[in-house]
Amino acid sequence: MTDSSAQFSGTMEVQETHKLDETALKNYLEKNIEGFSGPLEVRQFKGGQSNPSYFLITPHKKYVLRKKPPGKLLPSAHAVDREYKVLSGLSGSGVPVPKTWCLCEDETVIGTMFYVMDFVDGDIEWDPALPHFTNDQRAAAFDSMNASIARLHQVDYKAAGLEDFGKPTDYLARQINRWTKQYKASETETIPEMNKLMEWLPKNIPAGDETSIVHGDYRLDNTIIDRDTKKVIAILDWELSTLGHPLADFSYHCMTWRLEPELFRGLYGLDLKSLGIPAEEEYVQLYCSRTGRSEIPHWDYYMAYNMFRLAAILQGIMGRVVDGTASSQHAVDMGKKAKPLAKKGWQQVELILNR
Repeated sequence: MTDSSAQFSGTMEVQETHKLDETALKNYLEKNIEGFSGPLEVRQFKGGQSNPSYFLITPHKKYVLRKKPPGKLLPSAHAVDREYKVLSGLSGSGVPVPKTWCLCEDETVIGTMFYVMDFVDGDIEWDPALPHFTNDQRAAAFDSMNASIARLHQVDYKAAGLEDFGKPTDYLARQINRWTKQYKASETETIPEMNKLMEWLPKNIPAGDETSIVHGDYRLDNTIIDRDTKKVIAILDWELSTLGHPLADFSYHCMTWRLEPELFRGLYGLDLKSLGIPAEEEYVQLYCSRTGRSEIPHWDYYMAYNMFRLAAILQGIMGRVVDGTASSQHAVDMGKKAKPLAKKGWQQVELILNR
């Protein structure tokens, strides 16, 4: 997540470190995508994704290419083949995803593995208060976001060919263990609330495991909004998708209601009714009605878990700042938010303990 829409919106000339052989790419695509023909213009999306994304423009059609970044990578990182697999599996499911065209595993073409999908023309919004929308437009956008994640969680992952997309059990336990290790590996200061979360969360995982396809990073600025209807027409950035617990996924999305705008582009403290934005309780109930639930027990637990997870991710950024591998002011600002997020996470636990 970032705090600046201008910094990450639109396209730019391809950066020197991300340049690719455009002739080799054009030749490959002409052979592997039906109807593809040049000339080909390539631009780079500014977005903050860890996998570089390119805008491919031809006289007849526009596409998006996603590739691994250059250099030595961790074996499981930047798995564009997993993105391709989930997007292809969700085709025809009712979940709004771009159409995929090809996956190229031959690294000799442009230097790394890549895939190509349709370009979906719409808007990416960064501020959940949607300041330039009318109340009716905000209501339409939030209803559509809710419907899209509810639909995702109802997809039969086996029928979609995604049975091997992740481990189908103990998602929360595995995630808490993973992010605890990641946090400790990048710890730069003692955060008491983080230590308390790491101790309390694994001992209090709610009973009743569930499994669905999860996006892992579902939020407003990972969707494309139709300019006219204000509905979600595509969900982007599936890097963290896997098989997991749908309520962990949905509650991550709902952190927006519990975080202040200045902390993490949240809605907390805003007059939602005057904006036409549903309150958290209304939004959760809408998801429940769409997924056949009467309620979501242990809601504050899921919130605490996600704030812990996000704090661990941000601490990883701060760890890279201290190591000298991430020096931008943006990275510093993001890393500094680990501490207040951990405090917010422990506040969710206190809501549970004080009942």
